[in-house]
Amino acid sequence: MITQMKVRGLTFDPYSNTFVVILRDEHNVDMLPIWVGKSEASAISFALEGMAAPRPMTHDLMKAVLDEAGAKVISVVVTDLKDNTYYARVHLMSEDSEYSIDARPSDAIALALRADAPIFAKEDVIRQQASEELGQWLENLKPEDFGKYES
Repeated sequence: MITQMKVRGLTFDPYSNTFVVILRDEHNVDMLPIWVGKSEASAISFALEGMAAPRPMTHDLMKAVLDEAGAKVISVVVTDLKDNTYYARVHLMSEDSEYSIDARPSDAIALALRADAPIFAKEDVIRQQASEELGQWLENLKPEDFGKYES
């Protein structure tokens, strides 16, 4: 089973010195925090704010290439969590064929936001990440840590 998720926040984790994208389901019951690098956080932030860089960023280029090739991003799915690393797939439709491409979740999310495509997570990934470490990290967060994207 998969659950549709939305980007509900983008924050900085001072403990790991990295950014965290917060995905939540529509009922705000399930949450999936995904740690991402600075450039990926920037790409996601630009898409959330509806900003365009003076020159196309990598995810803008990917979207433009797909558009020119007549392909459409139909969804992104966070598929696995192994050794503290998340995995994702980008599902594309081109003509009458569907393709599934391996991707880092941060890249998949940045592309999905640009393509206005839904983001999903497998339920076992959501359950697997619900650990003591995550709970402890969440307890240390303050509401202002979620930035202006919290909804």
